[in-house]
Amino acid sequence: MPIIKLDEKLSLTIPTDLALQAGLAPGDRISVEPDGAGRLLLSPLREPKSPQKPALQEAVDRKNLATPMQFIKGVGPKLAETMVRKGINTVEDALYLLPHRYEDRSTIMPINRLAVGSIQLFCGEVAAAEPMTTKGGRRYFEVLLRDKSGAIILKWFNFNPVFMKRTWRIGRRGIFTGHVGHYGLQREVHHPEVEWLNEGEEATTALARDPASFGRIVPVYPLTEGLSQKIMRKVLKEVVERFAGCVADHLPIGVRQRHSLIPISEALREAHFPAAVTDMAQLNQGSFPARRTLVFDEFFYLELGMALKRQGVTLEAGISFTVTHKYTKLLLQMLSFQLTAAQRRVLTEIKEDMMAPHPMHRLVQGDVGSGKTLVALLAALVAVENGYQVAFMAPTEILAEQHFLNIHRWCEELGVSVVLLTSSFKGKAREAVFARIADGSAQIVIGTHAVIQEKVEFRRLGMGIIDEQHRFGVLQRGILRKKGENPDILVMTATPIPRTLAMTVFGDLSLSVIDELPPGRTPIETRVMFESRRPQVYAAIRAEVKSGRQAYLICPLVEEAEKSELKAAAQMAEHLQSDIFPDLRVGLLHGRMKPEEKEAVMRAFKAQETDILVATTVIEVGIDVPNATIMVVEHAERFGLSQLHQLRGRVGRGSEQSCCFLLASQRLSEDGEKRLRVMESSTDGFRIAEADLEIRGPGDFLGTRQAGLPEFRVADILRDGRVLEEARREAFALAEADPGLKQPEHAGIRTELARRWGGRLELAGVA
Repeated sequence: MPIIKLDEKLSLTIPTDLALQAGLAPGDRISVEPDGAGRLLLSPLREPKSPQKPALQEAVDRKNLATPMQFIKGVGPKLAETMVRKGINTVEDALYLLPHRYEDRSTIMPINRLAVGSIQLFCGEVAAAEPMTTKGGRRYFEVLLRDKSGAIILKWFNFNPVFMKRTWRIGRRGIFTGHVGHYGLQREVHHPEVEWLNEGEEATTALARDPASFGRIVPVYPLTEGLSQKIMRKVLKEVVERFAGCVADHLPIGVRQRHSLIPISEALREAHFPAAVTDMAQLNQGSFPARRTLVFDEFFYLELGMALKRQGVTLEAGISFTVTHKYTKLLLQMLSFQLTAAQRRVLTEIKEDMMAPHPMHRLVQGDVGSGKTLVALLAALVAVENGYQVAFMAPTEILAEQHFLNIHRWCEELGVSVVLLTSSFKGKAREAVFARIADGSAQIVIGTHAVIQEKVEFRRLGMGIIDEQHRFGVLQRGILRKKGENPDILVMTATPIPRTLAMTVFGDLSLSVIDELPPGRTPIETRVMFESRRPQVYAAIRAEVKSGRQAYLICPLVEEAEKSELKAAAQMAEHLQSDIFPDLRVGLLHGRMKPEEKEAVMRAFKAQETDILVATTVIEVGIDVPNATIMVVEHAERFGLSQLHQLRGRVGRGSEQSCCFLLASQRLSEDGEKRLRVMESSTDGFRIAEADLEIRGPGDFLGTRQAGLPEFRVADILRDGRVLEEARREAFALAEADPGLKQPEHAGIRTELARRWGGRLELAGVA
């Protein structure tokens, strides 16, 4: 009998013939157990496989899920048209339109036991029904409802008197559902739902007539005009019963066991029509197992796509740059300040990526004024030192121009050629820039989307830098990569992005954070001021200008829109110059100006030839005037918190104390005021971003609904952050264990991933 020994690394080498006898394959973990006769038994330790449906059955199921809603019993063309408005085109869409809350209609409660503050099901007889008027003259319709245990008041404030009198006849019996409130000394239910009983009919018989709406925990769906809860429940009960079993379930069984997930078809049934024993609080918080399973499934496939995308980058051959310090050392000597420790740390991370033999894909996140542009320029110079070109993309012309002015100034002294390219370039000027990019004489190309247009051909693109990444989708990144042979990609953002959002939108990128401001910056004092305090705000501007400082005044619009209360920048500048500060110099900057006009205005402001700059949000990013110490934001309640934080970052860039006034309307809502108070209490971009994300939701937070943000059918990145982290860990582990999902048991996952995310994540190689 052969003897198998452990080597010095405590590894076990098993002869091929023994491995084959034991059914082992390369890479298997093994179990070693005594057999009772003094010998050891070797067996493979493999994750149990999910039971797979035959391919033909799966193809039939996919076809069934694509069934248009009009062919479902009880729907028809007209109702199908209404459902399309809600985004429900097919059976699959309907299955994933989950209820947004649930009501317990399993038991009819006696009227005297109805609990205030909850939605209850009760039965009663109409004892009185009359239109009434409040002392203030408001009309309402009131019904007194009785059962053997007591009475309760029902009220309607929007009603047709003739219809109500005809419907609510004295002596008529029904089953009612509604929120029980406490008003004054009596309990009331406003606008209840009703199911009328036939003459002499028992309540239990009526409940059995509509099993989707009574006698159980009932789903409450998001609706659109023309759809009622009753219709939605009836249709979805039909859809769930017939089609829930068609949904493919390819999650590895080991993943399912580790996270206590239930089969997808069961999860869909339970999410729409929960069992009567379910905890109502858990249901309405969205923390019950069925919803958690569907959320995990959705996050798992997205994160698996991100993992493969990142893996694709690491597996592809890239450029292995050499750091020669030819330009970077010179630039650091030219600066009048030292890099912060955070800038040095991030620069090291970038250089390590650039020296590696595969393409860099890194996101640099840093608060306003943390010095991201300088770090990006130093990285760009490493590429230039190696004989490669760099493309630097910004979302707006003014930001591209601002980057060009700053970078061009430094690079000119280094002997590095920088060109600007925006959509404003026309004719010969544009052709000349195209020619310099094509022949390689333009070493750094700064511009807007124009940089990735078809006609732009780089001679040797080695690096792409994208500023304010959230304004560009995943696809634009892909186009930029195709302009070279797997160039390194560096992405920058000044919008602090909460962790859960970063994992879903930028999950394929490595992350660096510049979490330190340059020395000498003073914290910005922020104050919320109401319209009535405007004179004090103007006095503060005058005092700052008198001390030799400058001021920004930000307006939301360029010119007065019809019926709009918003103050327009053009009118505001005129008003300030003629009526408020006739002795001061007022400038105007807005997005509709030509690039050369904007540049002239900014140059004048920087050279202190202007005291007050009235501007729209074009100054949100990239403009650096250390002498500007005061900012006033008109109609601050109209801006998102992250945008206000960006705007505020235009002051406080020198050593003088700076102040930001958020001018708000007197009619500000309680919520609106609470939002603005966050700005007063914090200058931490991440704290503000978290608050903004909670208030506005992910789509609006990122500035535009495109923004590369995945659309989730079930998951909510705010509520389900923990599930996202779990799903991400499992997805990345699977991608690492089986790069490219090549193993036969992962064929189903691979197909499902390509179907769900292939196009949106550019996962062509997975299909």
